[in-house]
Amino acid sequence: MFEFSDRSKELQDKLLAFMDEHIYPNEAEFKKQHAEGDHWSSPPILDELKAKAKAEGLWNLFLPESDYGAGLTNFEYAPLCEIMGRSPMAPEVFNCSAPDTGNMEVLARYGTDEHKKQWLEPLLEGKIRSCFSMTEPAVASSDATNIETEIRREGDEYVINGRKWWSSGALDKHCKIAIVMGKNDPSAPKHKQQSMILVPLDTPGVKIERALHVFGYDHAPHGHAEVHYDNVRVPASNMLLGEGRGFEIAQGRLGPGRIHHCMRSIGVAERALEAMVARAKSRNAFGQRLADMGGLRQEIARSRMEIEQARLLTLNAAHMMDTVGNKVARREIAMIKVVAPNMACNVVDRAIQAFGAMGVCQDTFLASAYANLRTLRLADGPDEVHMESIAKLEIGKD
Repeated sequence: MFEFSDRSKELQDKLLAFMDEHIYPNEAEFKKQHAEGDHWSSPPILDELKAKAKAEGLWNLFLPESDYGAGLTNFEYAPLCEIMGRSPMAPEVFNCSAPDTGNMEVLARYGTDEHKKQWLEPLLEGKIRSCFSMTEPAVASSDATNIETEIRREGDEYVINGRKWWSSGALDKHCKIAIVMGKNDPSAPKHKQQSMILVPLDTPGVKIERALHVFGYDHAPHGHAEVHYDNVRVPASNMLLGEGRGFEIAQGRLGPGRIHHCMRSIGVAERALEAMVARAKSRNAFGQRLADMGGLRQEIARSRMEIEQARLLTLNAAHMMDTVGNKVARREIAMIKVVAPNMACNVVDRAIQAFGAMGVCQDTFLASAYANLRTLRLADGPDEVHMESIAKLEIGKD
């Protein structure tokens, strides 16, 4: 039986109280301020809540390095990430939102002292945000060896040319730095051709061309951008870890990032189930409560079972990451990356059905939650890639 540490339990209690006192009551205010203000700038309420979270020690909880974060293991962090996932605005309030979490881990592990001072420190303080430019429109980026963006060395600089999209966060006015993955040596072995490099977004030649919508949602003020890197020149010192180390960095970055997505998905599913139950108990049709109708009761039961299954699989993956490492736990990470978003999509879809027409409009969080969750079956690798990895490991067993 999984048992959380006293530190994790203490933070869970504090986080639950903070969500009840500050997050849920301010969701409507966040939307109001955003509608009235700059579309791509965070509403003032966010800064107010960040200050409160910092003051209560609920800050950078995701980082296992105690020098920078809370020093929690993946397993200890799992329930905290789930709680934050219940609200779309919450992760940023606690400085635990993607892609900043993954980018901060990259800088903490692979950045130089200069990188850390210039970029990691302001990210840790929540003063700036970042984006991760990996996916490209012209190639099937689920196979990252296809990536074509050129990173070419010229003297003391690298010149970057390419087009990226789904660079989440690049549209945010607070986004100042991108980690760009590109190809620096097409003649090298397959997984040694790629590199990652730091590109400040105010560098000449960086052109943010448009916002990409998800089922009609632009997800402002964060958003997802198509970015053209047109003869962008950065100092050679901006290279992370060294030429040809891109896949090595990606594996270190994407393991925790994938499981964070899964934890947040479970939080959304829990909130959707709570909403479905409340709706079923308060709504009458054909002379009885929805809660007394056998069909909906089965959907509620099915949702509870699926959430518990996904949570246990996630906790097992987190435990393995902590005890045997990400490489050994790659099967468990792949499994939960498929299971959690699919489960959450199903639970939210059932809640939408229980709410009827209200479920697909802006009067509940369900429609936007579904749009978000559906993207996770593609983000950080589509379901098919993860299932192929699982199958290879199964078939390759002695």
